[in-house]
Parts: sequence; C-alpha cells; structure tokens
Amino acid sequence: MTTKKVYSVCGMCTVRCPIEVEVKDGSRVSVRGNPHAAGIQGSLCARGGAGPALVSDNERPRTPMIREGARGEGRWRRATWEEALDFVAGRLGEITAAHGGRSVLFSDRGGPFRDLHQAFMRGLGSPNYSNHDASCARNVQHAALSVFGFGRKDVVYDLKNSRHVILQSRNIFESINVKEVNDLTSALGNGCRLTVIDIRSTLTASKAHDFFLIRPGTDYAFNLAVIHTLLYKDLYDGSFAHMWIKDLRELREFIRPYTPEWAEDETGIESQRIVAFVRDLAAAKPSVVWHPGWMTSRYKDSFYVCRTAYLINALLGSVGAKGGLPIANKPGDVGRKGLKKLADLFPKPKDKRADGVGWRYPHFDAGPGLLHLSFKAIESEEPYPIKAYIAYRHDPLMGFPDPDRLKAILQKLNLLVSVTFSWSDTAWFSDVVLPLSPYLERESILATKNGLKPYFFLRNRALEPRFDTLADWEIISGLSKRLNLQPLAFGSIEDIRKFQLEGTGVGIEKFGATGMVALCSEPTYRKREELKFNTPSGKIEVLSEKLESQSIPSLKSYESPSIPADGQFRLTFGRCAVHTQGHTVNNPLLSEEMPENVLWINTEAAGELRIDDGSTVEVASRNHSGRMKAKLTEFIHPEAVFMVHGFGHTLPVESRARGKGVSDSHLMPGGLDVWDPAGGGVAMQEHFVTVRKVT
Repeated sequence: MTTKKVYSVCGMCTVRCPIEVEVKDGSRVSVRGNPHAAGIQGSLCARGGAGPALVSDNERPRTPMIREGARGEGRWRRATWEEALDFVAGRLGEITAAHGGRSVLFSDRGGPFRDLHQAFMRGLGSPNYSNHDASCARNVQHAALSVFGFGRKDVVYDLKNSRHVILQSRNIFESINVKEVNDLTSALGNGCRLTVIDIRSTLTASKAHDFFLIRPGTDYAFNLAVIHTLLYKDLYDGSFAHMWIKDLRELREFIRPYTPEWAEDETGIESQRIVAFVRDLAAAKPSVVWHPGWMTSRYKDSFYVCRTAYLINALLGSVGAKGGLPIANKPGDVGRKGLKKLADLFPKPKDKRADGVGWRYPHFDAGPGLLHLSFKAIESEEPYPIKAYIAYRHDPLMGFPDPDRLKAILQKLNLLVSVTFSWSDTAWFSDVVLPLSPYLERESILATKNGLKPYFFLRNRALEPRFDTLADWEIISGLSKRLNLQPLAFGSIEDIRKFQLEGTGVGIEKFGATGMVALCSEPTYRKREELKFNTPSGKIEVLSEKLESQSIPSLKSYESPSIPADGQFRLTFGRCAVHTQGHTVNNPLLSEEMPENVLWINTEAAGELRIDDGSTVEVASRNHSGRMKAKLTEFIHPEAVFMVHGFGHTLPVESRARGKGVSDSHLMPGGLDVWDPAGGGVAMQEHFVTVRKVT
C-alpha cells in the first residue's frame, strides 16, 4: 500500500482552511487541518471532514452540459470540453463584438484565488468583476474604509491574546473559521471574557459570559449607548483617542441623547446591564475585540452597526493593539515582495462599472463592486447592456432575495454560464454548465495570506479527477486560448506559479514541506505611534469626507425598526456548523447530519398560535409559502422567527436535498430593491412572514 501526504486548502466554504491530505493507493483519502498552520492544530470542521464525500458524490455535475430546452427546464446534452469551451468562447466573442467587453459580468465567492478571475475579465476588457459580498460583508468593508481608509481584512482579530471578545453579527462557533474558533477557545481558557449580542441564543451564545437577547433591528441603538457610556463616563482610552481619533468632539455631541436609559426602551436591554458591560470593556482595554460582523446584510442600518463597532474598538485603544485589532502585514510590510499579479497581464479597463460603483457611488469599493446593482443593470441596460454572465462557484438564485424576479432579469442575458462542482439553482438555469473539479481534485494558483505573520500558500491536487471535470485555471486558460487572450493561456499550473513567484525570492520547492512559505519569522505588531491610516487626515475619522460628499451622514440619527404587524414575524436566517449555505445540503455525509431546516419561534408566541414543538407550520410571505417543522424555544426574540439558510431545494438532480425544508430567499419579495445606500449591502432581514399550524 502506497501512502502520500499532500498539502492543500479546503474548499467546503469561503474560509479555505489549510489542510493535510493523506492519500492511500491513489484513491482513498483522509483529511485533517494542516498541522504546520498556526492556530489550526490539525483540526477541521464537519464540512471540511466531509470533503471526500463531495468527491464520491455521483449527483454532482460530471461532464460539461449545454442547455437544449428553455432555461430552467432541465433539458441538457452532454458535451466534450472542446465543444463546451468552443461554445462559450464563441458566444462571448459574438457578444463582445456586438456590445464590447464591458457587456460581460463575472461573479465568484471572493477569496484568495480571485486574481485569476480578475485577469480574465481584464483580458476581455470588462470592469465588471464582482463577488457575492453584497449579500454578506460589504457593509463591514465599507465601514472599515470610511473609518480607517483601508478594508476590513487589513486588521487582524487577535482573538488568542484578547481579554474580552464581543460577537455581534458573528456566530463564530457555527459559522466556522477553524483558526478563529481555536484561538477564541484558547483565549477563553486563559480567562478571556466573551459577550454575545444576538436575537437568539446561538451555540456561540451558550459559551458566553454575557448574552444580550436584543430586539431585532436595534443593534445600532445598543452601540450608540455603548459609545455614550464610554465617552460620558470617561471609560475610553484618552491617550489613544488624542493621538489617533479625529472629530471626537463631534462624536461626543452627536452621542449626547443616546443614553443607556434611552437604549433600554429600544433594545429591551436594561440600562444598568449596558453600563456594567461597558465597565468590563474598559477594564480589559486595549486587548478587546469587538467583531464588526461577518454576514451583515441584515438591516437598513447595518452599515452603521459595523461603523460604530469600529469606533468602539478605537475608543478602547484596541486598533493596532495586541489582543485587539492589530494591523495586518502584507509582504511589503515585512521587507518582502508580493506575488506577481495575473491581472497585471492586461491593462485596466477604461469603461465604468455597470453597477455604478466608483462613479455613481464613489464611496464604495470598486474591486468587487455590488452584484445586486449589476443585476439592475442587466434589467435596465443602463448605463449599458450586460449580455453575458459567468457565475463561478456562486449561486445568486439561492444567495440573493426574490429569486423569481432575479430569474426574470437573467432571462435578458444572451449567455449564462455556471462553473460549479455541485448543482445549484443558478447552474440549473444556465445555458452552459462547466463542471469544476472538487478541491481535492484540483490545484489552484498561489495566494497570499496577510496577517501578523504573512505567508504564501498553495492548493495541490490530491486526487486525479473522478469525472470529466477541470480546475479553474484549466477552464480560464482554455477560454483565454480560444479568445486570443494569449498572456493568460497558460499550459500548466507550474507555468502560472513560476510567473507569480518572479522576483519574490521564493522557489516553488519551498512549499513542499508544509504547503506554505512564511515571509517573516515572528508575528509583527506595530507600535501605537507607528500606526498608519489611509484617510485624508491620516487618522481614524469619525466624519468621512466621502460619505458626506454623497449627502450620506457619517453619524446617522437612529430610527426605530419596523414592528411586525399582528400575526407577523421578522424573518431572520443564519448558519449552522455542518452546512455552507446551499452548497452542502446535498452532500452525502452532511445531509445526514442535518437533512432539513426548522423554524425557530418563541414559545410564548407559538402558544398564541397553538403551535406545538415539532409540529408542521406554513411560513408565508406576500407571494410564497413553505412548510417546515417548528422548534419552540424561549431563546429567540418574540418578534422574530429564524431558519438556517440554504434549504428548500427543488432540483431533481439533488435527491438528498430536494423538498427538504424552506428557502428563506423566496420569502423576500422585492428584496433586491431593499439595500443600504451607505454601506451597499442588501438588507435581507427587513422582511416579515406569517406562521400558521398545518392541521
């Protein structure tokens, strides 16, 4: 029996934890966390452990498919890769000849390998690269930019060294980043305090020292009261504020009416608990992490929730501090040269983005733009027509609200292509399905992980593809060759990696021992006086020039959230520890762990509707309804119901997931139009449903 170890990167969610794969006899695999990666400790979450089941799954796309019937009808013909790539390249050529390269849209899940996709779009001459983040963390990104002048990933959550961690819009023990989970667990063992603010008691909340069951939509009120207490009870870090916070006087004046007593009426949290909590924060400063959130596309004011979270971190002096939010180091910060960018093979497109980001909305990050606004451009053909769309490892028909309306918009396309390792609603609605090899069967371009100790890493192929599938670089290179984008028409992954490593002083052989190459020997923290912020003033800015120039207030007056009408509940959703949205619910192993979602509903509210625990209920919005089982609990706010996102699949090719549970996306009519012009995120928890017992 032959055994080999392969260092790679997990692909079961967007975190992409480093892994070690043991391959026996070329086909049998076992997977664990890379023991050489800091904070991983050889561990993986359940999803990572189910990676081999993705390889063995016969219900994933196994060969290129070209649509024969109407979109969504499910009539396909199998194609060879030559035929499929010729077809896609031919249609792209026709579309770009008629409408220009700008008429092509591309979206992915973001992450470390996006340089390849951005390069392809530049080669086509399109500025319209995007990712899924408008339905996830754009509010966090834009909040960080407005305060610091740099993005959310330019700070590190130093959980392991923290003395107090606050999780608001972050369910860390169920929406899992393995390193973060291990670091926080280690910190808790060393006496760190954990506070959770949520509308329900999550698994994370069960581990907390303090849990605030907050009224849905009032997180901003809570944060304003925290800032009031820090400033008016003189509990903030005065020396840090004097050195680095601009506009502190304006913040003090704005915050004057937002007392803990005022917040009690809004949030349902007693004022004395808020004050005691803030005193605990002050005692732990500056080693405090107030997490600004992960999936924050929730409420109309979620941008301001994220923004005030960053301001609270600043008031506590935790920005840049060990145990707080130190600044992430890039290769250049530690005296090294970064990877050569594939996107630089082509000039930056001159056309404006179709979504308006960077010109109509200059306060937004133009890198990935805002995908829901690109959908509007498809619909209106303003500022110009979008006629082709490539969705890579991305299912917007599951991830965005109101999929029926989105389907009608996508009908205006001349070409819809899905690059995917699993079936999805978007793939089923596409013109062409290009099957992506699962992560254990593909290698990827090199990537960089910035942080206290930055490093390069790679994903290696552990197994040969079981079916007729390809890696993303093979697909992009194949299309590039046919479209005469010669600089990107690489013949091998080795050629791509050689290009990326030019000038770095690192050879590919350096990755062999661990799958990673560290760019410095020790974690590097910056001294307080050496911090740098990319704002006009060079400081942390309470008042943002970019926001104010767009008539968007930096400090927004609080508005109470809508109250559900009689018989209605605010619809909320989230993650669990064994599924990645809709991508894993048909996985042979994970579907057994959790085959369907259930509806969390407050026990007292359920009693008024004569709903019993475990009974079947109908959940309905204006134009859609679904049936699922009820989970009665005291640990959810009575104004809300909750379900795990990603269920309610209807595709005949997904036997394990079909007909199980309810899709929250279908319960959000008009949801594509409900978004925050300050932060850019779609507000997906501003919808209301009725619930009735099915007899």
